Amino acid sequence: MKKVKLFFSELRLYISNNVISSVPSHHLRLYFYRNFMKFEIGENSRIFLHCNFDSTKNIQIGNNTIINPKCRIDNRGNIRIGSNVGISQEVLILTADHDMNVPEFTGRIRPVIIEDYAWIGSRATILPGTTIGKGAVVAAGAVVTKDVEAFSVVGGIPAKKIGTRPLNINYSLFYDRLFQ
Repeated sequence: MKKVKLFFSELRLYISNNVISSVPSHHLRLYFYRNFMKFEIGENSRIFLHCNFDSTKNIQIGNNTIINPKCRIDNRGNIRIGSNVGISQEVLILTADHDMNVPEFTGRIRPVIIEDYAWIGSRATILPGTTIGKGAVVAAGAVVTKDVEAFSVVGGIPAKKIGTRPLNINYSLFYDRLFQ
C-alpha cells in the first residue's frame, strides 16, 4: 500500500511539473494545484507558467500573490507565502539541504516563510530555514542565507541589508495575463 501511495504521489508531481505547468491558463493550473496537489492558495493569487514543485503538499499562499514563470519551489519542508507577495521570474526557494558538518551528510528540512508585501527579485535564492519579513525586498540575484528584517532591502551573495522600504505600504497585487 505504501508503494502505491508513493507511486501516485510521484505521478501527481510529474504531471504537475511536466504537463500542468505548461498549460497556458492559470485558471486550469490553479484548479489542479488546489484540488489534486492540495496546495492552499488564496484568492486572486497566480502561479505562472513552468513553475516546478518538489512535493504534493506543504505550501500555503495568501491572497493576491504572484509567482512568476520558471520558479522552483522546494516544498518538501513547509513554505508559507503571505498575501500581496511578488515573486519574480526564476526564483529558487529551498527548504531542504544536507548538513555538511556531520559524517553522514544527513539531509535536513527547514521551513521558509515569506511574509505579506514582500518582493523577491528575479533569480534570487531563498535558503532553508529563513524568513523574509513583511514588506522586505530581496534584490535580483541575491542569496538569502539568514532572516530578512521587515521592510528592509537586501542584495548580494550572501544577501546583506542595502536599504529600507517605507513602513506604510498598502497595495493589492493582482494581474491576469493571458496565456501565462
